Amino acid sequence: MSYADKLFIDMCTDIIENGCSTENEKVRPKWEDGTFAYTIKKFGVVNRYDLSKEFPALTLRKTYIKSAVDEMLWIWQKKSNNINDLKSHVWDEWADENGSIGKAYGYQMSVKHKYKEGMMDQVDRVIYDLKNNPFSRRIMTNIYVHADLSEMNLYPCAYSMTFNVTKKEGHDKLTLNGILNQRSQDILAANNWNVVQYAVLIHMLAQVCDMEVGELVHVIADAHIYDRHIDIVKELITRTPYPAPTFSLNPDVKDFYDFTTDDLIIGEYKAGEQIKNIPIAV
Repeated sequence: MSYADKLFIDMCTDIIENGCSTENEKVRPKWEDGTFAYTIKKFGVVNRYDLSKEFPALTLRKTYIKSAVDEMLWIWQKKSNNINDLKSHVWDEWADENGSIGKAYGYQMSVKHKYKEGMMDQVDRVIYDLKNNPFSRRIMTNIYVHADLSEMNLYPCAYSMTFNVTKKEGHDKLTLNGILNQRSQDILAANNWNVVQYAVLIHMLAQVCDMEVGELVHVIADAHIYDRHIDIVKELITRTPYPAPTFSLNPDVKDFYDFTTDDLIIGEYKAGEQIKNIPIAV
């Protein structure tokens, strides 16, 4: 069993057994048929993944790691808010006729800010500090910008990364850790998708900054399972899990902006049957 499987099973069991329901409350999301999409949820879920020990891909069902990473690079590397720059179709429902999702996600990463070292966007600032000020406690990003919310087609769910560098005794290289803050998460549809995205991001940044990978801490304010997902999740967490896949990156890449999904080396990824046509609340 991968550690990601154990965390996922424990989290889902806790939500189902101890979560609170939003049924008959005032909620925003609706199903495709127009009925309100209620959830059972837990507040303040915190999961920790030690990336130095294992790559946190779910094996109860397969996570399409390269597609997930393509979306992460769309935000962090391309800094795009247009779905025409994205290979998957996960954002199609929120795009306008030109493909834009408004001033959300990649748009916020592209905005340059004035620092004493010069004008930089948030990604370049993170890389600059990891290389020049690794023990700073200010290495973070934030795309939940209130001034621009009215021009976002969807408010950011995963909205902030905080990076923290440590030094392991006996190790020559520093260790890169990160905290992913998420205001809301559809556990069935998106949990492991986001986990593998930001695990790979830490791997990439560690490589280009000549560090080792450490922990990914995932903080979810509202961790929920939709009413039409509960039976699917109950079946999913009874499946037989497998060992985690192996993971590495093309070691020749030294610039974050040179990475592509072809640089991901994933081995021995055995997983349960895929779940198709998961209903998505919008």
